[in-house]
Amino acid sequence: MFNNTNSSKLNNASRQVSAKALQRLGIFILIIGILVSLFVFNSFPLFAIVVFLGMLSVYLGTRQLGRIGLVAQEFLFSQSEFQDWLNRWEQINGSILKILPSPRQQIAPVAINSDVTAYSFDRLVVCDSAAIAQLLIANNFHFENNCAILSITGYPESIFNTTMQMLRRNPELKVYALHDCSPQGVGLVHQLRTSPNWFRDSNVAIIDVGLLPRQIIATKRGMFIQSSNDSAQKAKKLAGEIRQSLSDEELAWLESGNFVELESFSPQKLIQILNRGIINSWTLDNDDSSLILVGDSGNSMYVVESFG
Repeated sequence: MFNNTNSSKLNNASRQVSAKALQRLGIFILIIGILVSLFVFNSFPLFAIVVFLGMLSVYLGTRQLGRIGLVAQEFLFSQSEFQDWLNRWEQINGSILKILPSPRQQIAPVAINSDVTAYSFDRLVVCDSAAIAQLLIANNFHFENNCAILSITGYPESIFNTTMQMLRRNPELKVYALHDCSPQGVGLVHQLRTSPNWFRDSNVAIIDVGLLPRQIIATKRGMFIQSSNDSAQKAKKLAGEIRQSLSDEELAWLESGNFVELESFSPQKLIQILNRGIINSWTLDNDDSSLILVGDSGNSMYVVESFG
């Protein structure tokens, strides 16, 4: 049962069941074992062993309950297996209209009406993956929030340069960084702040609305935590400026190879979280804002303390 609570092949619910079973087993051992050792065998050594085993089982079960959400989890099937199942389902039932294809690169610039390019946006959402940017665009997030949506990789490529020209016209622009909890993700704000393709030498306010290790560690809800050697190596190579913004516990978590992808959340949840981050940013100067200022006024960056 203890091994099950640490198993990367079980989900959080199954690990929780095993942890609670450990607690119940400990209580059973204490009650029955104490009665038998004292009144049947009248043996103090047996009594001591029973108490030790019972307390150990209760302790391990209680400890593991608090660690359920911090255990890395493996995918039990590969991406190719999933694609085969999906293809088979579509052969029988027809195409699934709401599944997005892989983001396509459109290098050739798209002509945009000059009347449109004369304006700008109040907000920009930058994602650390093209897939999340595509998801937000497909759900009309940009229309409903008067914001541009781009990925750090330059998606959508066909309008990237034009969009950036429009954005730089607005001195009141707010930038929202939406990212995975990964070495690449936690470095997104630093890249936006220092890259000449983005906002180097600019005083624009950058608001981190992505996933941070501190949020994973502090949350009481289980998240789909993955782990890989590649992620561990990238974490160890993080720039000094990025490492300074993270606690020792967060760095240790990342350097263990742990990461959480935004794609483990439903589209509806991601959109709700991003909407809440934008609404909270309207009150940046108020005491009740859930955003915390990091750095000086000349290098503004705000961080959300909880994800959703």
